Amino acid sequence: MASSAWRKLKKALKSKLSFLSNSTRTPIPTPTNPTTFTTENARFTTATPPPVPTSSSSSFSARLSRSFSLHSSSKKCAICLRSLRKGQGQAIFYAECSHPFHFNCIADNTKHGNLKCPICRSKWKDVPFQAPRNAPNFQRAGSLHAHVSPYNVPPVQIEAEHFSDDEVLSDVSPDQSLSSRPHAITVKTFTEYPAVSASESFSNFGVLVRILAPPLDNTLPHHRARAPIDVVTVLDVSGSMASKLILLKRAVNFIIQNLGPSDRLSIVTFSSSARRMLPLRRMSGSGREDATSVVDSISAIGGTNIVAGLKKGVQVLEERRQHNSVATIILLSDGCDTQSHNAQNRLDYLKFLPTSIFPNNNTSREESKQPTFPVYTFGFGSDHDSAAMHAISDASRGTFSFIESINILQDAFARCIGGLISIVARDVQLKVRSASPGVQILSTPSGRHKNKIFDQGHQAVIDIGDLYAEEEKEFLVFLSIPVSSAVDGEERLENTSLVEVSCFHKGSVSVDTVQVEGERVEIRRPPTLSPIDRVLCLEVDRQRNRLLVTETIAKTQRMAEMGDLKGAQALLAKQLSTLLTTASSQAGDDLCNQLEAELKETRERMETRELYERSGRAYVLSGMSSHSWQRAATRGHSTTILSQGGNSDTSFTTSYETPSMTSMVLKSQILNLAPRE
Repeated sequence: MASSAWRKLKKALKSKLSFLSNSTRTPIPTPTNPTTFTTENARFTTATPPPVPTSSSSSFSARLSRSFSLHSSSKKCAICLRSLRKGQGQAIFYAECSHPFHFNCIADNTKHGNLKCPICRSKWKDVPFQAPRNAPNFQRAGSLHAHVSPYNVPPVQIEAEHFSDDEVLSDVSPDQSLSSRPHAITVKTFTEYPAVSASESFSNFGVLVRILAPPLDNTLPHHRARAPIDVVTVLDVSGSMASKLILLKRAVNFIIQNLGPSDRLSIVTFSSSARRMLPLRRMSGSGREDATSVVDSISAIGGTNIVAGLKKGVQVLEERRQHNSVATIILLSDGCDTQSHNAQNRLDYLKFLPTSIFPNNNTSREESKQPTFPVYTFGFGSDHDSAAMHAISDASRGTFSFIESINILQDAFARCIGGLISIVARDVQLKVRSASPGVQILSTPSGRHKNKIFDQGHQAVIDIGDLYAEEEKEFLVFLSIPVSSAVDGEERLENTSLVEVSCFHKGSVSVDTVQVEGERVEIRRPPTLSPIDRVLCLEVDRQRNRLLVTETIAKTQRMAEMGDLKGAQALLAKQLSTLLTTASSQAGDDLCNQLEAELKETRERMETRELYERSGRAYVLSGMSSHSWQRAATRGHSTTILSQGGNSDTSFTTSYETPSMTSMVLKSQILNLAPRE
């Protein structure tokens, strides 16, 4: 009986409490489009914070809503730097450290394995997950919160700490071993004048040394006739890239389709953080398919962290288990680094780059034995950091290309990859030695190629690096020539040997060094000079012009940075007048014509400060990069132009462009002309 009485009392009490609760509590309507996700320490909402169940006061709720709106409207998302204002159609995530972000931005950030707050760097215990758009709705009727089935939430993919998972290289077959057989590099020399009077000395006498790489061996498949490469593409996928993704994907897919089965490709993307999307994979079969799928999956969101992207790219190359003969990085960005930028010194963040791509960061006095990976940088649009892109490529032996229009991005990539997949000689070194007493080497201006003069001016070395098929490089060696003296009481010698030139290099695959004997450079020493002896060599003159024009443009770039645009334009005009009076220019030399056009274009892009900031700086730095390495780079709108019939207009061919580069650019142009599905 006691038990029965107790059950009746319990039932009556429960009924009374239920009645009181329903009569005093203000009902909270169920949202029509619930998008609230909560954990113990984190939450996000589309407009206002979650309702406070402890208060039923409408005035309190209104004050809370207004307070939240005022508070959030003054904030920006630290990832995409856009407003966190209410009513803009984007969900807002509040981390356990109380910092707000756009939900899409932070979800993309954490799916790359970054579990730290971008602002305070505190480590999160709970991270947001963005379910697929076609995920079923697990919202329960009457519930204030969305419930997602735990079976449909994949775990956050934490990136491996080490990248020693590169695909193994293919075994070298007997036929492929033929590709390691080095082909001859041609060395040719030219003297400034054919003769110097025996009774006179000559200071700063110019000798031109021309290095010409051999063509690809047509008896072998293309990928076996040159050095196989490991390429890491480091791609900017920040929010500003959203409208350019289609053309970016098309350009990267062009690289994928034109790498050979011995080449390997890795894909790294970066926005606010960096992620390796694809390990080093051989571009054949499934490797090419996987690379294409990765490219198709790329989306754009967040800020721009160039340093993180490059560090990740370097890590891929440094932690490889196996190495192809050549390794390089291709960096693409349309903006400035928003994560490491220092307002006082905009290039200060480059000190965080690894020494393997930025040797200037080596604090040791001893020269590092670590190999340097060339970084070929591509900056496009008016907002990219051309100074940083140039500095990175310049320090790593790469080139900087300025892409003024996104429409030529694929052509620019084609020019670069056309060179990289045609390397026929590696570690090329040019040596020059004095061949007569008193003949002294004064200087060897070689742009950014390292050079060294030693043995009291009797020897010099220029490090050229890798050469593309049929690539040509020319270097001036300036000498001091003494008066011709008699030998052992005999008459003066009719000829004087100036220098001996030789070249050393490795084959495309072989590690053995090959020596190419060059020429012994001689001049005649007559008592008096005839008119023909006074004829200037046009090859030497044109190279003098190239050095002078490059030097002038570099000087005007420094003047422009200091605000002296009028002085820069005056100096450019003076150099143009000087160029037009030279023998090689008046002879209609092609290089001099290109230098003339470059001086005029540079002057136009320095007319106003606004124009210089928008495109002038990038155009000038890209040109300096090209001249410094004597290697083709895309500048502004420059590319090989196709006529309607598909023929190339050679008048628009970029300086230093090799046949392999031209062929690849034409292939890109033809592909762009073809109708797409």
